[in-house]
Amino acid sequence: MSQHDLTIKAPEEVKSYPATIKVYTRTGDKGTSSLFTGERRSKDDAVFEALGNTDELSSMLGLAIAYLQATPADTLISRLEAIQCLLQDVGSNVATPLSTEKQTSKVLRTRFDPDGYHCEQLEVWIDELSEGLPVHRSFILPSGGLAASTLHVARTVCRRAERSLIPLKDDVDKETLMFVNRLSDFLFVAARWVAMKQGVSERIYVRQQGRSTEFDK
Repeated sequence: MSQHDLTIKAPEEVKSYPATIKVYTRTGDKGTSSLFTGERRSKDDAVFEALGNTDELSSMLGLAIAYLQATPADTLISRLEAIQCLLQDVGSNVATPLSTEKQTSKVLRTRFDPDGYHCEQLEVWIDELSEGLPVHRSFILPSGGLAASTLHVARTVCRRAERSLIPLKDDVDKETLMFVNRLSDFLFVAARWVAMKQGVSERIYVRQQGRSTEFDK
């Protein structure tokens, strides 16, 4: 196992916390929230928009995992779980702006994928899953069963997450942007692979004919 490999722990292996710790803090009741640096910003700040999108993406991957359980494509689950963990690291990077002053230790602590390993790993996975996929000459519609369709939704959320990172590009590591960009490609291929493994046909784009008018004659 390399230093980059992620290990997903079983619930019983995870440290439990006292029941006295409460989920609510009331600190955000006035519409602000805190970055990892301690700085408070309005909840409609670009940072929280990006964090919300990566959180939504991780949640969508969790739904895909649920649909993959005990299916011919369940070998994908471990990779999706690893990606969920990496999205937490993406969030930490986003929540610690590089322009933050006097917080050098926290900026260094939340560096994301400085050697580009995780982005390269996605490319390896994409190449592996692409082998044997049917070739279509038309656009592929989001389809292929529950798990595959959920991965297509995750892909679109991933694209939104990427767009929301662009205004923050000077405050996040370049590898963060690279990873999220490559992740949407992975999710597209993963969705197609799941459909193939589960034996569900994909739907392709067919141009729809509208009502003919005098201008069509």
